[in-house]
Amino acid sequence: MKDPGLYLLHIRDCLARIEQYTADGRETFLATDVAQDAVLRNLQTIGQSVARLPDELKASHPEIDWRGIVGLRNVLVHDYLGVNIVRVWETVERDIPALRRTVDAMLHEMGTTSPE
Repeated sequence: MKDPGLYLLHIRDCLARIEQYTADGRETFLATDVAQDAVLRNLQTIGQSVARLPDELKASHPEIDWRGIVGLRNVLVHDYLGVNIVRVWETVERDIPALRRTVDAMLHEMGTTSPE
């Protein structure tokens, strides 16, 4: 297993990209296929990285629905025809800020702030 800090850094980078791709707001996101595709790809990557984090590390931050993140990744990859982009926006708006705060806190706790 790779260093969990590397996965957290990767998650943080994906979160920053999602924030960038959604910065123009809901209506722009819903009207822009490229932004939707970019956000979906980064959510998939986050889910994959979360799946590789040690269970003990995730358990130390129960405020995040880690299992739900991996579950979302599975839906995006395997049930892509059933993806509701409005629900994706709601997830981004509701859950990304909390995940960003938690990942930043976890990196701080580990003493990791940037790639080596």
